[in-house]
Amino acid sequence: MADRARRGLRLHHLLLLLPLLVLWVPFYDRAEPALAGIPFFYWYQLAWIPLTVVLVLIVFRLDRRLGTGP
Repeated sequence: MADRARRGLRLHHLLLLLPLLVLWVPFYDRAEPALAGIPFFYWYQLAWIPLTVVLVLIVFRLDRRLGTGP
């Protein structure tokens, strides 16, 4: 347990803050640019789903490589 507390946050953990951009609604509260007829408001939010998966995978792999992960 003490070993886990010693690990702390690393700089790459800040990548996990990027998906919080979805919470700033005035940034994407518009219809243009549309993508395949889908307004920006919708496709921006949906695009963050795979992006968040990739970010979590990057952080997980970096943690494993550095020996700080599970």
